[in-house]
Amino acid sequence: MMMKKVAQTNNTSVLITGESGTGKEIVARGIHHLSKRRDHYFHSVNCSAIPKELFESEFFGHTKGAYTGATETKAGWFEIADKGTLFLDEIVDMDPSLQSKFLRVLEEKRVTRVGSTKELMIDVRIIAATNQEIESMIDKGKFRMDLYHRLNIFHIHIPPLRERKDDIRPLFDFFLKRFQQETGFVKQKLAPEVYDVLMEYDYPGNVRELRNIIERAVILAGDKSIGAEHLTMPGKSGIAAAPVSDGLPGFDLEKMEEVLIRKALKASHNNKSKAAKLLNISWQALDRRMKKLNIDQESSEDEGED
Repeated sequence: MMMKKVAQTNNTSVLITGESGTGKEIVARGIHHLSKRRDHYFHSVNCSAIPKELFESEFFGHTKGAYTGATETKAGWFEIADKGTLFLDEIVDMDPSLQSKFLRVLEEKRVTRVGSTKELMIDVRIIAATNQEIESMIDKGKFRMDLYHRLNIFHIHIPPLRERKDDIRPLFDFFLKRFQQETGFVKQKLAPEVYDVLMEYDYPGNVRELRNIIERAVILAGDKSIGAEHLTMPGKSGIAAAPVSDGLPGFDLEKMEEVLIRKALKASHNNKSKAAKLLNISWQALDRRMKKLNIDQESSEDEGED
């Protein structure tokens, strides 16, 4: 596998491309853990979430008093990931005016904290990722060609999950074990038809969607076996058509929402923040739904369906 080959090198920059949700960060972490840098830090950065005015402080660090609000000296991400790996997700969203500064650090392997004149040597492997057509961004002048060539020494493209269906079962087994451990439903069994249903779906949301499907299935099944009725996929019979005898509310969407919320609260031991994460919604969205459905957080554990 290409991931294992590039992991054998120590400094080679890697560019990972693929649709959103295909597992680019999983591949990046795999490269890190298979490499000689495995005992050092892996730091993930979402480039689309970095305000332009904080770029230098976040990447290079700053000294105490360097600017208003700098109450203490802070190491930047390059320092934090020294001897390890710095993963830059959505690299093409980095402001074009900052790309030259970033390129210079990659070439010189030195950073200077904001407010300091002392240069610090760094030893970091860079792994960048994007779900956009990076060549198109270069043509539009939104991404530097020299930075592209500096990052694209080794290129890994991850096909969408619909084109690599052999990965569905091992991914399902991996996430199933993880979510069973997190929720405490470790004795859940699996109905034989579950894999057949999974293989028929195209997963427009890729690995991220598969992960969410599994997490919801674990919550819905609770102490029972996971069956096809617990798989929530658009266009599938799934939970929306589940019989009332299974303790599920047939085609009543609002009632189904209530069941899901109660199960998530039970699985998270009434921790609303954790329940919102299980449901893949924000804390505020969960709070609004609970108020709309008159769900009392304190009593939800006793009232929730098994």
